[in-house]
Amino acid sequence: MSIELPDVIAAYFSADKKGNAQAISECFAEDATVVDEGNTYTGRDAIRQWMANASTQYTYKVEPFDVAEDGRRTIVTSHLVGTFPGSPVDLRYFFVLRGDKIAELEIVP
Repeated sequence: MSIELPDVIAAYFSADKKGNAQAISECFAEDATVVDEGNTYTGRDAIRQWMANASTQYTYKVEPFDVAEDGRRTIVTSHLVGTFPGSPVDLRYFFVLRGDKIAELEIVP
């Protein structure tokens, strides 16, 4: 099944698939925030470091399979399989966009 994602969200998942923390961070606004596993990362540098740590700690593959709009958020549901506790799992990614950048991202099971 193919889904159509907003360009910056597609770029985020493409960079994640390649393990490219720098390219991921460039999808975000300078003052963006990410909430993942109970931790909050603010700003591109913190977001780049968060992703760099995740990609060295675990090997994983993420496949988005559903997208929906909820007011100001774009919700992408993805199947995640890898070398992390609890694999496989379906996660929901709650994106808030500002212009052509991601302003907020929250990742929840």
